[in-house]
Amino acid sequence: GFCRNIVLNDPRKRNALSLAMLRSLREDLLHDVKSKELRVIVISAEGPVFCSGHDLKELSSEDDVKHHAQVFEVCAEVMTLIQKLPVPVIAKVNGLATAAGCQLVASCDIAVASEKSKFATPGVNIGLFCSTPAVALGRSLPRKVALEMLFTGEPLSAHEALMHGLVSKVVPEDKLEEETMKISHKICESSKSVLALGKATFYRQMTQDLDNAYKLTTQVMADNLTLRDGQEGIEAFIQKRKPVWSH
Repeated sequence: GFCRNIVLNDPRKRNALSLAMLRSLREDLLHDVKSKELRVIVISAEGPVFCSGHDLKELSSEDDVKHHAQVFEVCAEVMTLIQKLPVPVIAKVNGLATAAGCQLVASCDIAVASEKSKFATPGVNIGLFCSTPAVALGRSLPRKVALEMLFTGEPLSAHEALMHGLVSKVVPEDKLEEETMKISHKICESSKSVLALGKATFYRQMTQDLDNAYKLTTQVMADNLTLRDGQEGIEAFIQKRKPVWSH
């Protein structure tokens, strides 16, 4: 199995999520996603800014309201798509992630950040409150931390982001690649079909109350046992051998 690397590569524009960039990101995320070989996707960026959020030139009054709505719709589609993909998506952050760029990090399944990374939702400072980034932020951070970020626009340091759960790991910049690959390789050792079932179920049960979450997952565990890889894994464990996945 392999890892697909998606690199935001417009450092001159601080990797802004223009409509073109969002569409291209959507295409890259969906590309050959059903392939048995694809196991994990890593999103990284060129330059000192991971992603600065929306391209504000596209949001000025020269463009009509329909165009503005479209930008936000495509953005929301990309953010929700990440959680619907059958493979884990890792954000590899080295630098500043602001507004919709911060939303992108919050929307990934796992985020590894270098110590110099920072995270902010500064929309309020330019009169455009980060309401769509707040959806992802409010779902991965404690409410009071998210709201302080949203009301002040002040950035979180990498270590604060780790402490509050916006990222999974913080490492020195020279260890970022190694640490991301380590997680990626570990994921590649597992069965794709089992991971796909697990990821989809995780996001479904998170929106439910306790009883319904257990009802759903109890059924899913039983379904998991009917997968070929579910049986193979248990047999391999009992026979003290390495499983051979069919994915």
